[in-house]
Amino acid sequence: MRFQKLIQLSGAVALSALSLGAARAATGGEPAAVAQVDIAPCLAASAADDMDKANSTCAAVIDNEKTAKGDLVRALIARGALYARHDQVDRAIADDSRALQLDSGLADIFNARGELWLRKGDKPKAVQDFGAALKIDPNHEKAKANHKAMARELERIGAQMAVAGKPSFNCRSAARAVEKAICGNRELADLDREIFGSNARVIREARNPAEAKALQREQDEYIARRNAAFGRPGYDLKKVMQERLQRINGVDGY
Repeated sequence: MRFQKLIQLSGAVALSALSLGAARAATGGEPAAVAQVDIAPCLAASAADDMDKANSTCAAVIDNEKTAKGDLVRALIARGALYARHDQVDRAIADDSRALQLDSGLADIFNARGELWLRKGDKPKAVQDFGAALKIDPNHEKAKANHKAMARELERIGAQMAVAGKPSFNCRSAARAVEKAICGNRELADLDREIFGSNARVIREARNPAEAKALQREQDEYIARRNAAFGRPGYDLKKVMQERLQRINGVDGY
């Protein structure tokens, strides 16, 4: 009899425990199991270059608050790469930027976003991202090549800006009317500097000293004609300078 009562008591305790567990799960006393967000369709659609399917499957992952951080980063990177392949640069940058906010240690993504900035023509931001990639991974080959090329390009642009509007000669010592006219016009000043630089290049590339001497003589004769003809009725200094530059560089510009 006592044994039967013990069995009944044990059953009641077990039932009570089950009821309490269910109640806690229903009221938030203990965390209920969370269904895992499936990232596979997003990754597959992006890899297959299926824009329509990727838009829906990746959005389902990216916009889901229950998506794990790692999966969210992977989905953003996959969709960003797809956008980049389809020239949707702004959307690609947005996805890469969000991925980097979640994980700032992604050298590949800094480099990828740098290349996207470059496609938009924003060279300073591109250099900044290439530099960030190299801070994370100093041996990142693509980032090293990109950073080196862009640093050289920015240096070249800076040098051009430094001499913009300045001719090949010192305007402070300009005495001739044609020289003063060139100094007073940025476009003519740039043309003069280009003529001087192009002439110096072709002389350096001359096949022999005699050819180099002939090329310099041609340049001297151009300057003498320019100085003598400037100010005469109908004389077009800009046209003459453009023709001289084309003669030096050739029809193809070099």
